[in-house]
Amino acid sequence: MNDHAHDLGAVREATERLLSAAGTWDDAAVAEPSRLPGWSRGHVLAHLSRNADALANVLRGLPMYASSETRDRDIERDGPRPLAEQLADLRDSGARFLAAAGEPGDWSRTVTLRNGVTDSASRVPFRRRIELELHHVDLGVGYELEDLSDEFVTREIAFLADRFAGHPDVVATALTDEDGREWSTGGGAEGASAAVRGPAAGLLGWLSGRRDGSALTVTTGRLPALPPL
Repeated sequence: MNDHAHDLGAVREATERLLSAAGTWDDAAVAEPSRLPGWSRGHVLAHLSRNADALANVLRGLPMYASSETRDRDIERDGPRPLAEQLADLRDSGARFLAAAGEPGDWSRTVTLRNGVTDSASRVPFRRRIELELHHVDLGVGYELEDLSDEFVTREIAFLADRFAGHPDVVATALTDEDGREWSTGGGAEGASAAVRGPAAGLLGWLSGRRDGSALTVTTGRLPALPPL
């Protein structure tokens, strides 16, 4: 069940947490590499700012980005900016997203995202929350997957498991965390099924491409190689 009001509150909290963390940096720190190949921390912050505007577009029934080329060009343009400009942009774009979310609208309506993906408007706030939380981890500043709330982690595991469900390159895979919670994914590829167990944060790291899964226990079959998100 999507609770957009809850997720909007969590978006506000995640934005402030990120702004507070980044506010302790200097210009040299923002130019350092992030954990994402080829991106500095500034590129990550620029992406988050442009994503806020893009999701505001989605809520207003507009194209998420003018084009993939425009999206990439804007991130490359904004990535090298000094810290003060990055923080102001992240704060202002976040406010624009919340303003768009505050406009009257039917939260059950279907909206269109990048590459023709469709979803319920009610899940757009959670999508923004995903961007903020996972990219905060990508900055490599001491905020890790284990620091994410259990509520967020379990929902994001379910979100990603659903995303890979039926994927033609992923065999049927059962996921179980240390608390006994279960998810299933894959199933579109031929071959022996797999069963994977581990901490919820470890499962999330593997599903999101942020960890290689070596810390997980494979009880049946082999750990599938997941395609890029």
